Amino acid sequence: MLGGQGTQQWTLRGILRATMPVLLVLTIVAVGSGLVLGGFEDALYEHPSLLILVPVTIGTAGSLGSLLASRLSTAFHLGTLSFSLDNEDLVGHTLATVLLALSVFPIVGVGAWAIVAGTVGSELGLTTVLTIATGSGAALSVLTVAVTLATTYGAYVLGLDPDDVVIPVVTVTCDVLGVVALYVMVTLFA
Repeated sequence: MLGGQGTQQWTLRGILRATMPVLLVLTIVAVGSGLVLGGFEDALYEHPSLLILVPVTIGTAGSLGSLLASRLSTAFHLGTLSFSLDNEDLVGHTLATVLLALSVFPIVGVGAWAIVAGTVGSELGLTTVLTIATGSGAALSVLTVAVTLATTYGAYVLGLDPDDVVIPVVTVTCDVLGVVALYVMVTLFA
């Protein structure tokens, strides 16, 4: 079991020391996300339902990662977190994250298609938009879990408070992965 005994004391200086390098690196990563997004801008403008998926996919991925990160951080501080497959809390939170993504993203896809079909008319069929949204969500759920677990474990190994570093890292990384997953799905199916 992991516990909070190895983490830094809560001070402004300690938090800044832990987060400033992370935030600087994440700023560069976020710029990379914008470049990827710019790379398939034409496809997004051509298909408005895909354009609607961009902010929703990015926001949902960051939210899923933040939810898992906060649960793991709480378990860390309670001393109940262990990174093993027999830890019911870890497996349960991981499974809940994946199932939530697999239930939310199809709804997002149908919603995006319905908005565009009801206003300007959709060039893409419902099945295509649904496939892109669900595929992005499935890929993101796995990537989100991997990033969150790795970041939480990394914070533990480095003696950092996961509350200070995990959520910013997970949110920005999942934003970038959201753009990449959507890009891959649009490339494959649009």
